Amino acid sequence: MGAVGIQIVEGNPHLRSLLGWHLQQVGYWVHQSADLQQARDVFLNRQPNLVILDSELPDGDGLEFCRWLQQHHQALILMLSARNSEADIVAGLRAGADDYLTKPFGMQEFLARVEALTRRTRAATAPAFLDYGDLKIDLIQRRVQLKDDLIDLTPQEFSLLYVLAQAGGVPLSRSELLRKAWPDEIDNHRTVDTHVLSLRKKIEIDPRQPSLIQTVRNVGYRFNVEMLDSSTHPNHYSNQKLSQRKSPLRSLSKVAEH
Repeated sequence: MGAVGIQIVEGNPHLRSLLGWHLQQVGYWVHQSADLQQARDVFLNRQPNLVILDSELPDGDGLEFCRWLQQHHQALILMLSARNSEADIVAGLRAGADDYLTKPFGMQEFLARVEALTRRTRAATAPAFLDYGDLKIDLIQRRVQLKDDLIDLTPQEFSLLYVLAQAGGVPLSRSELLRKAWPDEIDNHRTVDTHVLSLRKKIEIDPRQPSLIQTVRNVGYRFNVEMLDSSTHPNHYSNQKLSQRKSPLRSLSKVAEH
Protein backbone atom coordinates (compact mmCIF):
# COMPACT_ATOMS: atom_id res chain seq x y z
CA MET A 1 0.00 0.00 0.00
CA GLY A 2 2.86 2.36 0.76
CA ALA A 3 3.71 2.82 -2.91
CA VAL A 4 0.28 4.33 -3.68
CA GLY A 5 0.33 8.12 -4.00
CA ILE A 6 -2.77 10.18 -3.19
CA GLN A 7 -3.42 13.84 -3.88
CA ILE A 8 -6.03 15.65 -1.78
CA VAL A 9 -7.54 18.70 -3.46
CA GLU A 10 -9.72 20.30 -0.79
CA GLY A 11 -10.39 23.95 -0.01
CA ASN A 12 -11.13 23.39 3.68
CA PRO A 13 -7.72 23.29 5.43
CA HIS A 14 -9.00 21.43 8.48
CA LEU A 15 -10.68 18.69 6.47
CA ARG A 16 -7.69 18.50 4.12
CA SER A 17 -5.29 17.98 7.01
CA LEU A 18 -7.58 15.48 8.72
CA LEU A 19 -7.97 13.33 5.60
CA GLY A 20 -4.24 13.52 4.92
CA TRP A 21 -3.38 12.43 8.46
CA HIS A 22 -5.68 9.40 8.34
CA LEU A 23 -4.38 8.33 4.93
CA GLN A 24 -0.77 8.60 6.07
CA GLN A 25 -1.54 6.50 9.14
CA VAL A 26 -2.56 3.56 6.93
CA GLY A 27 0.51 3.87 4.71
CA TYR A 28 -0.33 6.08 1.72
CA TRP A 29 1.92 8.82 0.34
CA VAL A 30 -0.12 12.02 0.52
CA HIS A 31 0.22 15.36 -1.32
CA GLN A 32 -2.17 18.20 -0.46
CA SER A 33 -3.51 21.05 -2.61
CA ALA A 34 -5.75 23.93 -1.57
CA ASP A 35 -6.95 25.18 -4.97
CA LEU A 36 -7.03 24.38 -8.68
CA GLN A 37 -3.80 26.16 -9.61
CA GLN A 38 -1.88 24.34 -6.90
CA ALA A 39 -3.65 21.10 -7.79
CA ARG A 40 -2.43 21.12 -11.41
CA ASP A 41 1.16 21.83 -10.40
CA VAL A 42 1.21 19.16 -7.72
CA PHE A 43 -0.40 16.58 -9.99
CA LEU A 44 2.04 17.15 -12.85
CA ASN A 45 5.03 17.00 -10.48
CA ARG A 46 3.92 14.06 -8.33
CA GLN A 47 1.70 11.96 -10.67
CA PRO A 48 -0.43 10.46 -7.87
CA ASN A 49 -2.41 7.25 -8.37
CA LEU A 50 -5.57 8.65 -6.81
CA VAL A 51 -6.95 12.20 -6.61
CA ILE A 52 -9.44 13.03 -3.86
CA LEU A 53 -11.21 16.07 -5.27
CA ASP A 54 -13.61 18.56 -3.71
CA SER A 55 -16.26 19.61 -6.20
CA GLU A 56 -16.17 23.25 -5.02
CA LEU A 57 -12.78 24.97 -4.70
CA PRO A 58 -11.81 28.58 -3.88
CA ASP A 59 -10.68 29.39 -7.43
CA GLY A 60 -13.05 27.31 -9.54
CA ASP A 61 -15.20 24.27 -10.15
CA GLY A 62 -13.74 20.90 -9.23
CA LEU A 63 -15.68 19.34 -12.09
CA GLU A 64 -13.47 21.14 -14.62
CA PHE A 65 -10.34 19.74 -13.00
CA CYS A 66 -12.01 16.34 -12.96
CA ARG A 67 -12.64 16.55 -16.73
CA TRP A 68 -9.03 17.61 -17.32
CA LEU A 69 -7.76 14.62 -15.35
CA GLN A 70 -10.09 12.23 -17.11
CA GLN A 71 -9.13 13.44 -20.58
CA HIS A 72 -5.36 13.71 -20.20
CA HIS A 73 -4.25 11.44 -17.35
CA GLN A 74 -4.81 8.01 -15.84
CA ALA A 75 -5.36 8.80 -12.15
CA LEU A 76 -8.39 7.48 -10.30
CA ILE A 77 -10.71 10.16 -8.90
CA LEU A 78 -12.79 10.18 -5.70
CA MET A 79 -15.02 13.26 -5.67
CA LEU A 80 -16.14 14.82 -2.38
CA SER A 81 -19.10 17.16 -2.38
CA ALA A 82 -21.75 18.76 -0.22
CA ARG A 83 -24.03 18.48 -3.25
CA ASN A 84 -26.06 15.34 -2.71
CA SER A 85 -28.81 15.41 -5.33
CA GLU A 86 -28.98 12.67 -7.93
CA ALA A 87 -28.24 15.21 -10.67
CA ASP A 88 -25.07 16.38 -8.90
CA ILE A 89 -23.82 12.83 -8.37
CA VAL A 90 -24.48 11.94 -12.01
CA ALA A 91 -22.68 15.12 -13.14
CA GLY A 92 -19.63 14.22 -11.06
CA LEU A 93 -19.46 10.67 -12.37
CA ARG A 94 -19.92 11.81 -15.96
CA ALA A 95 -17.13 14.36 -15.51
CA GLY A 96 -14.79 11.45 -14.84
CA ALA A 97 -15.02 10.62 -11.15
CA ASP A 98 -14.63 6.93 -10.31
CA ASP A 99 -16.56 7.37 -7.07
CA TYR A 100 -18.59 10.12 -5.39
CA LEU A 101 -18.86 10.68 -1.64
CA THR A 102 -21.24 13.25 -0.19
CA LYS A 103 -20.39 15.42 2.83
CA PRO A 104 -20.60 14.91 5.72
CA PHE A 105 -19.17 11.40 5.74
CA GLY A 106 -17.67 8.99 8.23
CA MET A 107 -13.92 8.41 8.23
CA GLN A 108 -14.27 4.64 8.04
CA GLU A 109 -16.46 4.90 4.96
CA PHE A 110 -13.98 7.32 3.39
CA LEU A 111 -11.03 4.99 4.02
CA ALA A 112 -13.00 2.00 2.72
CA ARG A 113 -13.78 3.81 -0.54
CA VAL A 114 -10.12 4.81 -0.93
CA GLU A 115 -9.08 1.20 -0.30
CA ALA A 116 -11.56 -0.07 -2.91
CA LEU A 117 -10.23 2.36 -5.52
CA THR A 118 -6.57 1.75 -4.79
CA ARG A 119 -6.97 -2.01 -5.21
CA ARG A 120 -6.86 -1.28 -8.94
CA THR A 121 -3.54 0.50 -8.53
CA ARG A 122 -2.00 -2.26 -6.43
CA ALA A 123 -3.15 -4.86 -8.94
CA ALA A 124 -1.34 -3.05 -11.76
CA THR A 125 2.22 -3.94 -12.71
CA ALA A 126 4.71 -2.36 -10.34
CA PRO A 127 7.37 -0.10 -11.91
CA ALA A 128 10.78 -1.64 -12.51
CA PHE A 129 12.68 1.45 -11.39
CA LEU A 130 12.36 5.02 -10.14
CA ASP A 131 14.00 7.66 -12.33
CA TYR A 132 15.02 10.99 -10.77
CA GLY A 133 17.22 12.22 -13.58
CA ASP A 134 20.79 11.60 -12.45
CA LEU A 135 19.65 9.15 -9.77
CA LYS A 136 18.00 5.85 -10.75
CA ILE A 137 16.69 3.27 -8.28
CA ASP A 138 16.30 -0.24 -9.68
CA LEU A 139 13.46 -1.89 -7.73
CA ILE A 140 14.03 -5.35 -9.22
CA GLN A 141 17.79 -5.68 -8.72
CA ARG A 142 17.67 -3.38 -5.66
CA ARG A 143 20.56 -1.23 -6.78
CA VAL A 144 21.16 2.49 -7.18
CA GLN A 145 22.91 4.34 -9.97
CA LEU A 146 24.10 7.95 -9.79
CA LYS A 147 24.62 8.90 -13.45
CA ASP A 148 27.10 6.20 -14.61
CA ASP A 149 28.21 5.22 -11.11
CA LEU A 150 26.75 2.24 -9.24
CA ILE A 151 26.42 2.92 -5.53
CA ASP A 152 27.16 0.10 -3.13
CA LEU A 153 24.33 0.17 -0.57
CA THR A 154 23.42 -2.23 2.20
CA PRO A 155 19.86 -3.64 2.22
CA GLN A 156 18.96 -1.25 5.03
CA GLU A 157 20.35 1.77 3.19
CA PHE A 158 18.50 0.81 0.00
CA SER A 159 15.19 0.48 1.86
CA LEU A 160 15.71 3.86 3.51
CA LEU A 161 16.53 5.61 0.22
CA TYR A 162 13.55 3.98 -1.50
CA VAL A 163 11.10 5.09 1.19
CA LEU A 164 12.45 8.66 1.22
CA ALA A 165 12.40 8.90 -2.59
CA GLN A 166 8.86 7.52 -2.85
CA ALA A 167 7.64 10.27 -0.53
CA GLY A 168 8.43 12.78 -3.28
CA GLY A 169 9.82 15.49 -1.02
CA VAL A 170 7.31 15.08 1.80
CA PRO A 171 9.07 15.05 5.22
CA LEU A 172 8.82 11.74 7.06
CA SER A 173 9.21 11.28 10.79
CA ARG A 174 11.65 8.76 12.21
CA SER A 175 8.73 6.58 13.28
CA GLU A 176 7.33 6.59 9.73
CA LEU A 177 10.72 5.72 8.27
CA LEU A 178 11.13 2.84 10.70
CA ARG A 179 7.67 1.48 9.94
CA LYS A 180 7.99 1.77 6.17
CA ALA A 181 11.67 0.89 5.63
CA TRP A 182 12.22 -1.76 8.29
CA PRO A 183 8.86 -2.90 9.70
CA ASP A 184 10.48 -5.68 11.75
CA GLU A 185 12.98 -3.42 13.52
CA ILE A 186 12.67 -2.40 17.16
CA ASP A 187 11.27 1.14 17.49
CA ASN A 188 14.59 2.91 17.98
CA HIS A 189 14.97 6.31 16.33
CA ARG A 190 18.74 6.08 16.52
CA THR A 191 18.54 3.31 13.91
CA VAL A 192 17.18 5.83 11.40
CA ASP A 193 19.82 8.45 12.23
CA THR A 194 22.63 5.92 11.89
CA HIS A 195 21.51 4.73 8.46
CA VAL A 196 20.86 8.29 7.26
CA LEU A 197 24.42 9.17 8.20
CA SER A 198 25.88 6.19 6.33
CA LEU A 199 23.67 6.83 3.29
CA ARG A 200 24.73 10.48 3.16
CA LYS A 201 28.38 9.44 3.07
CA LYS A 202 27.69 7.51 -0.14
CA ILE A 203 25.44 9.87 -2.11
CA GLU A 204 25.95 13.42 -0.83
CA ILE A 205 28.45 15.89 -2.34
CA ASP A 206 29.37 16.96 1.19
CA PRO A 207 27.92 14.66 3.90
CA ARG A 208 28.59 17.35 6.51
CA GLN A 209 26.27 19.73 4.64
CA PRO A 210 23.69 17.38 3.10
CA SER A 211 21.50 18.72 0.31
CA LEU A 212 19.85 15.55 -0.98
CA ILE A 213 18.66 13.94 2.26
CA GLN A 214 17.64 16.92 4.33
CA THR A 215 16.93 17.11 8.05
CA VAL A 216 13.57 18.72 8.82
CA ARG A 217 13.68 20.13 12.33
CA ASN A 218 11.18 18.59 14.76
CA VAL A 219 9.92 16.25 12.03
CA GLY A 220 12.54 13.93 10.54
CA TYR A 221 13.99 13.73 7.03
CA ARG A 222 12.98 14.51 3.45
CA PHE A 223 14.32 13.58 0.02
CA ASN A 224 15.18 16.74 -1.94
CA VAL A 225 14.01 15.54 -5.35
CA GLU A 226 14.44 19.05 -6.79
CA MET A 227 18.20 18.60 -6.40
CA LEU A 228 18.09 15.87 -9.04
CA ASP A 229 15.72 17.55 -11.48
CA SER A 230 17.80 17.23 -14.63
CA SER A 231 15.55 19.68 -16.45
CA THR A 232 16.68 22.50 -14.17
CA HIS A 233 20.08 21.22 -12.98
CA PRO A 234 21.44 19.09 -15.85
CA ASN A 235 24.11 16.75 -14.50
CA HIS A 236 25.16 19.35 -11.92
CA TYR A 237 24.83 17.16 -8.86
CA SER A 238 26.25 13.96 -10.30
CA ASN A 239 29.27 15.65 -11.88
CA GLN A 240 30.26 17.21 -8.56
CA LYS A 241 29.75 13.97 -6.68
CA LEU A 242 31.62 11.84 -9.21
CA SER A 243 34.58 14.20 -9.24
CA GLN A 244 35.08 13.59 -5.52
CA ARG A 245 35.23 9.81 -5.86
CA LYS A 246 38.56 8.00 -5.98
CA SER A 247 37.24 5.53 -8.55
CA PRO A 248 34.81 6.29 -11.41
CA LEU A 249 32.99 3.01 -10.84
CA ARG A 250 32.44 1.34 -7.52
CA SER A 251 31.88 -2.37 -7.38
CA LEU A 252 28.36 -3.31 -6.51
CA SER A 253 27.82 -6.32 -4.34
CA LYS A 254 24.53 -8.07 -4.84
CA VAL A 255 22.01 -6.75 -2.33
CA ALA A 256 19.65 -9.29 -0.88
CA GLU A 257 15.98 -8.60 -0.36
CA HIS A 258 15.34 -7.11 3.07
